[in-house]
Amino acid sequence: MENPKEIAAEILREINALPVQIVPNLRAVRRKYSKALAQAPADIILDIAREFVAYRTHWWIAFELIRYHNAAIEAIGEAELAEFGVEINSWGAVDSFAGFLAGPAWRVGNVSDELVHSWARSEDRWWRRTALVCTVVLNRRSFGGTGDVDRTLTICRMLADDKDDMVVKAMSWALRELIPHDEKAVRAFLAEYDDVLAGRVKREVNNKLTTGLKNPKRR
Repeated sequence: MENPKEIAAEILREINALPVQIVPNLRAVRRKYSKALAQAPADIILDIAREFVAYRTHWWIAFELIRYHNAAIEAIGEAELAEFGVEINSWGAVDSFAGFLAGPAWRVGNVSDELVHSWARSEDRWWRRTALVCTVVLNRRSFGGTGDVDRTLTICRMLADDKDDMVVKAMSWALRELIPHDEKAVRAFLAEYDDVLAGRVKREVNNKLTTGLKNPKRR
């Protein structure tokens, strides 16, 4: 398996042949190819992902192929993020891009803090959400995060008064993921920005702090 164009086409044919295209079934296909391509050079994996970008479909599968290939994810830097982030314009696109590519690259220092800060300053709601979702990767253990209070709260401060719904939801997520690492810092942030934070953020994060759940069931 050496031709990225042919491999991408093969993956897509297998996806299209699925009787039910739900995430677990799609992910099973991705895992099959991750195993088959485990020893492939990084540039092969990146070129397969580029084919999916050209197809304009199932980008998250291509991003997962990169994320779960050791050499490929290590090759992701600012130039690659600019290329793969060309059409970040939906909830799903943001979360796969930030969760599988941008966040991991930022966590290990392959991209600068300033790049993520520039996304937080963007006029585009999706890039502002991207900046916040990148912090989730710093803190969620299942994403490989070990906790990064400073970088997380820097982004949260930049977007504390943002009332766009997509940004608000990401703010809540970012702060909730930070709680296991520094509950005191999260409480201090809520107090400091109480007058500008969206009600949803305060409610969900306080719920997590007090009950361990974002939205505990009413009794």
